[in-house]
Amino acid sequence: MTKFSELGLSDDIIKGISDMGFEDAFPIQEAVIPVLLTGRDVVGQAHTGSGKTAAFALSMLQEIRPNRTIQGLIMAPTRELAMQITDEIKKFSKYLDTRVATIYGGQGIGVQIDALELGVEILVATPGRLIDHLKRGTVDLKDVTHIVLDEADTMLDMGFIDDIQFILDLAPEERVMSLYSATMPTEILRLSEDYLNNPKQFLLDADDLSGEGIDQSFLVIRDKEKFKHIMQFIGETRGQCIIFCSTKYRTRDVGRYLHRERLDAVVIEGDMSQIRREQSMAKFRSNKAKILVATDVASRGIDVPMVELVINYDVPNQDMTYFHRIGRTARAGAHGRAITLVSYSSYDEWNLIKRQIKVPLKDLNESMGIKISIPDPLKREVPVRRYGGGGGGGGYRGGGYRRERRDTYDPRDGGRRGGRGGGRGGGYGGRGGDQRRDGGYRKGGGGGGRNRRGGR
Repeated sequence: MTKFSELGLSDDIIKGISDMGFEDAFPIQEAVIPVLLTGRDVVGQAHTGSGKTAAFALSMLQEIRPNRTIQGLIMAPTRELAMQITDEIKKFSKYLDTRVATIYGGQGIGVQIDALELGVEILVATPGRLIDHLKRGTVDLKDVTHIVLDEADTMLDMGFIDDIQFILDLAPEERVMSLYSATMPTEILRLSEDYLNNPKQFLLDADDLSGEGIDQSFLVIRDKEKFKHIMQFIGETRGQCIIFCSTKYRTRDVGRYLHRERLDAVVIEGDMSQIRREQSMAKFRSNKAKILVATDVASRGIDVPMVELVINYDVPNQDMTYFHRIGRTARAGAHGRAITLVSYSSYDEWNLIKRQIKVPLKDLNESMGIKISIPDPLKREVPVRRYGGGGGGGGYRGGGYRRERRDTYDPRDGGRRGGRGGGRGGGYGGRGGDQRRDGGYRKGGGGGGRNRRGGR
């Protein structure tokens, strides 16, 4: 293993890392930090728990000078993730004269303006609120030398792609930029082509998808039988539990069911106000609530070390989403469990994900004596998903296949997007209705292609 002291970091940074109890670098940190320190851009495919925050934060802290101007800009999709990144940077910079501020929707803008006026070197922001500050003139990007896009695929799913392009077009062209994403859909690859300069790519090896330290199992049942089984699994668990659902409506239904059973459960989904989300997360982090029910988009940035069990109430729509979900347990070397409930209609999708799992899976149908009886019309082969290519495309990326709309794509969601064109010129003209952006909404216009910046 490579030690942090061997990566070219300053003694003050090494002291901060040592105080946190770390000496050896994770693989992504060992790979990315030296590249960023040479001034080369980076594209990293990294899931939760891989150590990517330290990878981009430590290299940024090494290069930034304490002159009270914004030199480092980190964009994250949610308030929770932005706050988590900020907390980590403050620990790393314990012995540095470096200030960091966080701006996000749902918090009074006056409080943020006061913090910015004191002078900061690193700004962590959600895209929508950052644009609000740019338009007010309370944030100036002219001195930015380092830019990070974290959880880029989630920002894409939340409708931030145009915001990101707007922000990047205002930043200096001479900068070091890195982009991190659990998945690499076509739109993210295009974004990296347009705004990163000859980036070094770091993609996950197959061994990184093992979910080491997590007992993984699955149960194939009818959808209507899921409620009774989650009660059984929760009852067998002493620690905290996270239940992932495919849509905000499913999330609400599961939350109501658990409340009827008089269980301490909180819910996080995209349409909740920022205050309610903060209240729910505060209860879960302080262990006043044993169970968290969440959608994938709303859950980014959740880092609670005591999570013992993850239940996939619905099969995720991508294999990397599966690994992102189960990575919420077995944190910091602890042991955890992950159970996936597979409805008959999702059986083939689950088989696709199973092929990517490199450790033995426990078949709960065998151990619990539950027979699988899938109707013949559902026993069909699901086409392999494609991320990109294709010209038309409905509600999925680049013309790929998906069985049902999830989270922000729910059919009852008034802010869902229209179909996206698969080709480079397809643009994002299909949007309509209101789209969620940080603490408020913005109107989605019709028509119009993407506004790229050339030359980089």
